Amino acid sequence: MEESRRNEREWFAADFPVLGLDHQLAPAFANSGEPWSTWLILGGRGAGKTRAGAEWVRSVALEDAKARIALIGDNKQDVRDVMVEGVSGLLAVHRDDERPQWLPALKRLKWPNGAVAQLFSAEDPEGLRGPQFSAAWLDELAKWRHAEATFNMLQFGLRLGDRPRQVITTTPRPIPLLKQLIGDPRTAVTHAGTRANAFNLAPTFLETVLARYRGTELGRQEIDGEIVEQRSDALWSRAALAQCRVTAAPPLVRIVVAVDPPGSARAGSDACGLVAAGKAADGTLYVLADESAAGLTPQVWATRAIALWRRLRADVLVAEANFGGDMVRAVIRAADASVPVTTVHATRGKYVRAEPVAQLYEQGRVRHAGAFAALEDEMCDFGLDGLSSGRSPDRLDALVWALTALTFGMRAEPRVRSL
Repeated sequence: MEESRRNEREWFAADFPVLGLDHQLAPAFANSGEPWSTWLILGGRGAGKTRAGAEWVRSVALEDAKARIALIGDNKQDVRDVMVEGVSGLLAVHRDDERPQWLPALKRLKWPNGAVAQLFSAEDPEGLRGPQFSAAWLDELAKWRHAEATFNMLQFGLRLGDRPRQVITTTPRPIPLLKQLIGDPRTAVTHAGTRANAFNLAPTFLETVLARYRGTELGRQEIDGEIVEQRSDALWSRAALAQCRVTAAPPLVRIVVAVDPPGSARAGSDACGLVAAGKAADGTLYVLADESAAGLTPQVWATRAIALWRRLRADVLVAEANFGGDMVRAVIRAADASVPVTTVHATRGKYVRAEPVAQLYEQGRVRHAGAFAALEDEMCDFGLDGLSSGRSPDRLDALVWALTALTFGMRAEPRVRSL
């Protein structure tokens, strides 16, 4: 049994440059093209971040007998259980003949060649005052309670050797420090989602987690390893949108497909907003689909809008006609003359048009039947300037037209249908 375990350890600690995934291998250069001072590894849960950090520390310790390394985690328990003793931690990635001596009472690892690593907790930034280091591994920095203070204390201590360096392994969150590091020309950034490491994960884990969280804010952060932003003056918040999410819509009495056509199909032009929504018998509104896309010609967006209208058995197709009402109606009729089309004209600014719809969300009258990541990004990054990430919020425009038509606009005889 012991021999079998030893063989497993030897295999796990095999030549990592050959077996490691691309995002786990240290890059040569930073954003500036110069050698990096900080390597920032952003990844989803199970993406292999811990293994990458442990392997880098291993290489530093084995190559430099004078190495003095700081190991910093969110708390003492995490440093020990994940970074040192974890299944992908420092003790696991070494072969038997090179494994460091683990001295838990001293909070140290000591390699046979003399290299030393010390353990620190981000709960105690002052603990980093005094010691000196040539390298550091910071794990899950984005969740540290005292991230700024701990990071700053470490920087004063990274002063040994010719070129002190640090590796940060974390699931990203939109904290200021992480944004600063990403923009630092001395930083090298690698990124990977959970699926990049699928070979080393239980299939049932991926199936269950992806089915539950795909496309949600939490899933994008914890699975895809994305930094999910929230604009301070936005009409919608991510927390509120998460609360209005449901698995599916009930039978609906009315369904609308709304189109916000682009002024041009050229590369870089606005996208075509294409959103469907419906109304239940109790008056609750349900967002059903977002099939917006960029670079569509009038014939293509008209065909897509009609296909969505047919698939959902919608009542009407609502199209903004500010870029030419006759053209919009003619394009749709050319694709299918039987589709009932209502054109609308924007006479007020985007923010003013969106406010009544935002109030519907605040009143709990709107539900999202599923996750619409790109649409929700625009909603949470849409503010007083009427823009989202500096661009026209085309998905949001279509959403506003659809919900406005269902609530404040056209009336028709209801007919119940299930999706």
